[in-house]
Amino acid sequence: MKLSTKVTELTKIIAPSVAACGVELWGVEFLPQGRRSLLRIYIETLAENRDSQQVTIEDCAAVTHQVSGALEVHDPIAGEYVLEVSSPGLDRAFFSAEQMHAYTGQNIDLRLIHAVEDKTGKRRKVSGKLDSIDDKQLQLTNEEATYQIDLNNIDKANLVYQ
Repeated sequence: MKLSTKVTELTKIIAPSVAACGVELWGVEFLPQGRRSLLRIYIETLAENRDSQQVTIEDCAAVTHQVSGALEVHDPIAGEYVLEVSSPGLDRAFFSAEQMHAYTGQNIDLRLIHAVEDKTGKRRKVSGKLDSIDDKQLQLTNEEATYQIDLNNIDKANLVYQ
């Protein structure tokens, strides 16, 4: 799950503004779409409050206001863009391997860069229970197989809401 240079740059600019609002930055997506790009920011409640609080509309509005000001000052996006601020949701995308540690034992969907093989053939999309994860790979189990997947081979990962 390697982030693009642009997303890394935007994250450095956005992170302090998000923290100032009392929430955590979960992830950043930047989708250039011709003349009008899309900048989507996902925020999450602070780790110590996750069991008792959720991201509110007021949190999203506060982050939008703070981030808009920071983006105006730094001006990292050429042309027009739409800014969206949201919670990661129940089927949250993972932006780093560290985020997946808290979801061991739950089901995830992976889109891979290079296909893996199981009894049904080669596949680039794999779903299953996240058995374990370390700093180099994760183990995922489903009906077809148990997979050892290198973290550098993951293009996209999402939690499967159950």
